[in-house]
Amino acid sequence: MEFQNQQGHPGIRELLAFYAEAGVDAALVEEPVDRFTARATDAAPTGRAAERPRARSPEPGLGAPPPPAAPRAPVAVPDEAQVALARQRASSATTLEDLHGQMAEFDGCNLKFTAKNLVFADGNPEADIMLVGEAPGRDEDLEGLPFVGRSGQLLDRMLAAIGLDRRSAYIANVIPWRPPGNRTPTPQETEICRPFIERQIELVNPKLLVTLGGPSAKTLLHAKEGILRLRGNWKSHATASGRTIPAMPTLHPAYLLRNPAHKKLAWRDFLEVNAKLRDLRG
Repeated sequence: MEFQNQQGHPGIRELLAFYAEAGVDAALVEEPVDRFTARATDAAPTGRAAERPRARSPEPGLGAPPPPAAPRAPVAVPDEAQVALARQRASSATTLEDLHGQMAEFDGCNLKFTAKNLVFADGNPEADIMLVGEAPGRDEDLEGLPFVGRSGQLLDRMLAAIGLDRRSAYIANVIPWRPPGNRTPTPQETEICRPFIERQIELVNPKLLVTLGGPSAKTLLHAKEGILRLRGNWKSHATASGRTIPAMPTLHPAYLLRNPAHKKLAWRDFLEVNAKLRDLRG
C-alpha cells in the first residue's frame, strides 16, 4: 500500500491522512492500539483446523456491541399507597377463591415479580386449626404450595403426632411469594402482605391458630418478644370482624431442623394445641 513504510508498517502521516479521508474523526480508546503488528504467539493452524474459518476475537475498542439487556421485571415501591391498596383488595374478598384471585392480580408487592408461583394455602379450609408460617422457600415456590420441602415433611410428622394431617388442618404463610434467595422479607413487604393473611384467617375462621416461627407471631399477634420466650404461651389473634381466636406461637420446622434439640419444646406446644382443640370441640 502507498502509505506503508520500509518495514511494511504504515507511516504515521499517511495513516492519519487515510483515516481522515475515510471520515474517522474520533478515537475509540484513549490509548493508541497498533493493529498491524502480528502477534508472535499466534501460530498458523494446521490440518483440519486450518480448513475451518477461525473465529476472530474482538479487538480493543472495536468489539461487537453488547447484547441488549433483558427487560427488567416491574418493581413495586413498598409504600403506604401499596399497603392501602392491599387492604382494599383483601377486604373486598368474600370467599377464599375471591381472595386468591385478588392476590393473583395484585402487583403492589415486588416479591411477586421474582417468584415463580403464588403460594396461597394447602389443606382443608373447613378445618378447626390453621397454621401460618412466614414465607415460601424454594420447593414451595416451585410447587405453589406451603410447607412441601424438608420443613414441610417435619410439619407433617408434628401434625401426625397429635392425630392431624393436611386433611384436618389448613396451612398458609404471611408472605405468599418467595423472597429472592430465601432472604428475610422486609418490614414493608410484610406490611403489604399483612392484609391478605389477616383476611385469609378471617375467611377460614378456625377455632385455633398456630403461628410457626417468630416473624409469623410478631405479624399476627403483635408480639415483641423472641420466639423462644413467646412459644408455649397462649396468645390471641383479633380479626377485623371482632372475633378473637386463641393462638399458640411455636417454633418453625425449619428452625427445628437446624436445632433438633429444641424439638421437645415444639412437642410440648403441640400437646397444648391438642388439648385446646379437644376443649374447643367440646
